[in-house]
Amino acid sequence: MDDLIRDTEKLDAEHGPGIIRRKLGTRAPARTRAVVVRPTDRADIEPRRTRTQQAAHIVGTVVHSAPMAKTGHALDDWGRALARVLWTIGAGWKSWAVRFMGALTYKTHKTTIAALHQTGQHDAATRALDSLTKAKADRRAHLLSLPKQVLMAGAVLGLIVAVLLIVNLLISLAAQLTPNTSPECGDPDPAVRATCPDWDFLSWWAFVNDVIQCIAWAVQWAAILGAWAALPILLIWSWREGDRAVNAPKFLLTKAQAAALGADITPHKAVLMLRDLGIAPLRKAIEVMMATDTAGGMLSPIRVAGCGTEWDARLPSGVSTEEIMKRRRKAAENVERHEHELFMSVPAPRTIRFWAADPGELDKPLPPSPLVLDETLKADTYGGRVPWGQTMRGDLGALSLHQRHILLTGLSNQGKTAALRALALWWALDKVTELRVADLKGIGDWHMFGGLTTVLIEGPADEHVVAATEMLEGVVAEMERRLGALDKEEFPNGVTRDLARRKGSGFHPLAAIVDEAQVAFMCPVIGLDKRPYGGTKATSRFFNAARKILNQGRAVNVTLWLGTQDPTNENLPKLIREAAHIRGCLPIGTEEQARMAIGAKAVDGGGAPHKLRPGIDKGVLVLNGEGFELEPGQSSVIVRTHYIDGDAATDVARRAIELRGGPVDPNGGGAAAEDATVVDFLADVAEVMDGEDRVTTTTLLKLLAQESPAEYGAATFDAKALSARLRAEGVEPRKLSGGRMYVLAEDVDAAFRRRDTAA
Repeated sequence: MDDLIRDTEKLDAEHGPGIIRRKLGTRAPARTRAVVVRPTDRADIEPRRTRTQQAAHIVGTVVHSAPMAKTGHALDDWGRALARVLWTIGAGWKSWAVRFMGALTYKTHKTTIAALHQTGQHDAATRALDSLTKAKADRRAHLLSLPKQVLMAGAVLGLIVAVLLIVNLLISLAAQLTPNTSPECGDPDPAVRATCPDWDFLSWWAFVNDVIQCIAWAVQWAAILGAWAALPILLIWSWREGDRAVNAPKFLLTKAQAAALGADITPHKAVLMLRDLGIAPLRKAIEVMMATDTAGGMLSPIRVAGCGTEWDARLPSGVSTEEIMKRRRKAAENVERHEHELFMSVPAPRTIRFWAADPGELDKPLPPSPLVLDETLKADTYGGRVPWGQTMRGDLGALSLHQRHILLTGLSNQGKTAALRALALWWALDKVTELRVADLKGIGDWHMFGGLTTVLIEGPADEHVVAATEMLEGVVAEMERRLGALDKEEFPNGVTRDLARRKGSGFHPLAAIVDEAQVAFMCPVIGLDKRPYGGTKATSRFFNAARKILNQGRAVNVTLWLGTQDPTNENLPKLIREAAHIRGCLPIGTEEQARMAIGAKAVDGGGAPHKLRPGIDKGVLVLNGEGFELEPGQSSVIVRTHYIDGDAATDVARRAIELRGGPVDPNGGGAAAEDATVVDFLADVAEVMDGEDRVTTTTLLKLLAQESPAEYGAATFDAKALSARLRAEGVEPRKLSGGRMYVLAEDVDAAFRRRDTAA
C-alpha cells in the first residue's frame, strides 16, 4: 500500500492530480469473462461516462503515458498504452460481432429464459418464451414483406423522378413558347440588350444540368471527406464499445494502474467475486445471468459505509449463505482485500451483506473517547448509552448497559481490560450507581477506582480470589435483600428509574466487576467448610455466587461483568457464559473459542473474532449485538473501542468523584448513590415546552440538551432514550400532521396528576 501511495504521489506531481483516476475510471480487472452492467440494470451503482469523459479517457490513456523518470520506463509505458488501445479496439469489434450474432440467433431471449428457469421464476420464463415466439413471428413477417417494401420504395422513387421530369419539361416548354417582354430586350444599346433574360427550351435544361453538377460535386466531396473521417470515427466507436464491454488485462496496465485497480468495489468486481468462489451452482447461475447482462440485478446499490463499502447480494436458488460464509478468505482476495478487511453477515434469507474496508483504514487509530474530550459528560444507566467506540460503518458504537450482564473475552494483551474499564468509567459518571471491583491481574489497571468503589480488590494471589468470592457473595446477599424488599404490587414492572434514583430506596444500579475471572475459576483453595472457592462444580463458592447473580440480579438492578482470556469450559463454565447478555470477544485463537465467547448464532451470522489480527486489532470487539440497535436479521456487531489510557482514566475517575461530592465510603453500601440528587425528568420536559400545546420529539430533544447538556447530552441521550424516558413516565409520543412525532402538553399534565395521586 505504501508503494501505491508513493507511485500515486509521483504521478500527481509529474502529470497533475488524479492521473490514476483519469486513466482507470472505476473499471475493474477482467478475470475470465467480463460482467456488463447496463445503465438500465444498475444505473444507481455505476453511472456511465459521458462522451467528453470517454474522449478524455482515450487521450489520457496515451498522453499521460509520457516519460516519468527513465527512458526505459517511458518506452514501457508507451508500449503498454498503445497495446491497451489496440486491444480495446479489437475487443470492440469482437463485442459487435457477438452482439450481431446474438441478435441473429435470439440469444438474449434464450438466455433470459434459461436464467429465469435457473432462478425458479417459471411464470416469468413462460412469458419470456411467448415473447420469443412473437419476436420470431415478427421477424418472419418482416422478411416476407421486404421484397414488397423494396418494390414500393422503387416505385415511389420512380414516381418522384417522373414528376420532376414532367415539371421541368413543362417549365422548359413554357419558357420556349412565352414571348419575352422585358424592357432590356428592346433597348437599342447592345450592352443593355445583353442583360435580357433569354429563356428558351435549351437554356432551361442547361440550367437544370448545372444544378445537377453542383449537387454531384457536393456529394463527391462529402464522400471523400467521409472516407477520410470514417476510419478514425470507426476506431473511436470501436474503442468505446470495447471499453464498455470488457476491461484490459492486468499485463497491459502500468504498475501504478494495476495497484490502484483494486481500490474500488464495483458491480463488476462484486459479481466476479461471487462467481469465482468455487461453488458450481452459483457459478453456473451467474454465467447465465452474465450472458443476458442481468448479473447486476443480484446486487443492491453499492454504498459507502464508514471507512469501507457495503453491499448486499441476493443468492440464486440452490446456493446457501453458509457456503458463502465458509469462503471468507477467497471472497476477500477476489475483491483485492485481506481477510480481516472483509466482513459478512446474513440480514435476510438467501442474502449476504458484505462490508469491505478501504485498504489500510482499519489500521488507523480512532479519535479520543468522548469520556475524555467532554468534561461535562454525565451518564444515565437507564436511558443513556456508552460512547464506547465506532462500528465498522463509522457509526457511534453506543451500548446500553441497563440491567445487562457482560462477558468480555479475548487473548492476553488485546485490550480487554481497557474496554471493560471504559464501560466502568461511564457507569461511574452516573452518580447514583455503585461499583464493586475485583482485579485479579493486580498490576494497577483499576487503581483509579479507589474512590469510586465500595469494594476494590487488586491482586492475582489465592487470598485475592478468596476476597473476590466473598465480594460476590456479598452482592448475592444484597440482591436477595432487594428481592425481598421490592413491593410487587406497587412496582409490577420491577425497579423503575424513579425508584432506582430515589433517595434511600436501596435499589440503585449495582455492578460487580471481576477482571481476569479465569483466575478465580482455576483457584485450588478450599475453605474451612470444605467447599472450594474456585472450580466449575456446583460446590464452588465463586461459581455459585456468579450463577445466582446472573440468574436473578438483573431484576433488582444488580449486574455482573466478567473479563476472561479463554472462554473454555475449564476457564468459564457454560452456565456462566450463556447467561451473560452482552458477550464480546477480542482477537481469539479458534472458531470453537469464538462460538463459546459470543455464541453460535453470532458466529453463524458472520461474527468472526478468530479472524481478527492479534496485536494489530487491539480493542476491536465482535459482540453478539445485545445492547446495540441492530438492523433486522443482524446477529453481531463489530466495534472499534476508544482506548483510554491510565492517565486519561484517572482524570475521568476524578471527575466522577467530584460529581459524587467526594470519594465513596467503602462501608457505605452505596451511600453515594443514596445521596445523589434526583433529576425530575417530567419537570424538565414541562419547563422546556414553555407553555406550548405540542412540541416535536426532535425539537424537545434539542431543547433538553440546551437546558442541561450534562444530563441530556447527545453522546448519551438520543431519540430512543427520550422515547423510553417519556413512556416510563406515562407520556406516549403521538404521530400527528405530516407523520411527525409530537409530545402533547396535556399528556405531560396527566402524567403529573398520576404521579401526585400515587404519592
